Amino acid sequence: MPGRLTAPDIRAMKGRARIVVLTAYDACSAQLAERGGADVLLVGDSLGMVVLGHDDTLSVTMDDMVLHSRSVSRAATRALVVADMPFGSYHEDVPQAVRNAVRLMAEGGARAVKVEGAAHLPAVKAMIAAGVPVMGHLGLTPQRVAELGGYKVQGRTADAADAILREAASLAEAGCFALVLECVPSPVAERISAALPIPTIGIGAGPSCDGQVLVFHDVLGLYDRFTPRFVKRYAELGTLAANALSAYAADVRSGAFPAPEHGYDMSEEELDRLYGGSTRGK
Repeated sequence: MPGRLTAPDIRAMKGRARIVVLTAYDACSAQLAERGGADVLLVGDSLGMVVLGHDDTLSVTMDDMVLHSRSVSRAATRALVVADMPFGSYHEDVPQAVRNAVRLMAEGGARAVKVEGAAHLPAVKAMIAAGVPVMGHLGLTPQRVAELGGYKVQGRTADAADAILREAASLAEAGCFALVLECVPSPVAERISAALPIPTIGIGAGPSCDGQVLVFHDVLGLYDRFTPRFVKRYAELGTLAANALSAYAADVRSGAFPAPEHGYDMSEEELDRLYGGSTRGK
């Protein structure tokens, strides 16, 4: 598809093409993800863990999301930029939710937002009515990790799976253009994907979803504090980077860096002026 992808473009890809989603948190990761073929750049609140050093996503603020969304949006040329609504940014009431969603677009440059769970349908509908495309997120919702008792697979019983299916249908009916399914059994994701008119984006949800998303740092092997079972690491750049930085440190300490070729010269005339003629080198 030529030009910048939009939320309707992503929705229209259901049944036509697999959707590639990667998280991105700054201009560098956005550029690399696009070069790799990403259709959607998700400015995830996972930045709290992989960029800001928190233990979970709950400490991420709206200011954090605006800053990182703006950086990604500046660099993106084709992919749809979707920004996570962070914990507490849409939980109080509908006006708060709309205000923060609009801010992520107006100040952060995002062209859609992502909301976890289905407990805030009035807010989702109001955001969409205000012109903000919304991506849903069900299954394991990290913003509810304290309530869930940890990062656990959701929907393993028939009743729990039916509940997720009902929530998915309600988000689609509310107007969401796509839905992330995280850590749900593959048969559950397959049933939801077949039932919904909007694309599903899986992360730990099996192969039947309409697209897949992974965290940028996980794909490249840049984050090793926690590696979920569903992650496939396509490189070990963390090890390569550490080795390169160790080599740099060794060269600095030994005097091997910088070498003459890493510096800049002056003309002999200017050197003579600098040192006052015959005094240079004495």
